[in-house]
Amino acid sequence: MDESAADITPLQRIMARLRDPLTGCEWDIAQSFATIAPYTIEEAYEVADAIARDDMPALKDELGDLLLQVVFHSRIAQEAGHFTLADVIAAICTKMTRRHPHVFGDGQPSPGWEQIKAAERAETSTDTSALAGVARALPALARAEKLQRRAAQVGFDWDDVRDVRAKLLEEIEELSEAATPDQIAEEAGDLLFAAVNLVRHHGVDPEAALRAGNEKFERRFRAMESLAGGRLADLDLVAQEALWQQTKQAED
Repeated sequence: MDESAADITPLQRIMARLRDPLTGCEWDIAQSFATIAPYTIEEAYEVADAIARDDMPALKDELGDLLLQVVFHSRIAQEAGHFTLADVIAAICTKMTRRHPHVFGDGQPSPGWEQIKAAERAETSTDTSALAGVARALPALARAEKLQRRAAQVGFDWDDVRDVRAKLLEEIEELSEAATPDQIAEEAGDLLFAAVNLVRHHGVDPEAALRAGNEKFERRFRAMESLAGGRLADLDLVAQEALWQQTKQAED
């Protein structure tokens, strides 16, 4: 379909019928912002997964599912008298135009995405912290990186990556010395936060790095299972480690 002919109104009508209190779907009628939010997050991850797999048919399908979430939330808001889908679209168009003055404005160089966002927050929020607006619903690794990046913008950051590495080693030692379950949990959090900081200082997205690490582990573990002929659990750790090394060498 020609992009200029794209029309979201059929999807709006479907959602309106699903939410009709008399003739709609019981499940859809019962939903709220809070109950739908986990599905919204899940759909965003499924979009990312389709991209990672370079699966364009799946990406098309998952983008539709994600778009449905936008329409669903907007319908709930409209019923409550807060805003409509048209308001959502108008707001994002205004925001994108405002955040790209070098494209839609007078041609002057843009001050930068983060600087523009910071100025917007200062105008619309009473929270003046440099950390304002970092969503709590973000994955923990991504939120840690964003908190650290925000703090770095006001100078609260290490200048030398060796200091960051030293802090990570310090946190490892503190975890090893922790005695109670609460202390262990706290020190484990500090260790992970420090690890994110070190990865960030190397210019790597920690969320993407761990996602890639997960994929590599799963790929190699499945290869181990195949080499073991379905009997991996029957092997001792020495034999399993030998298979692990074999799978690593096969990828090199």
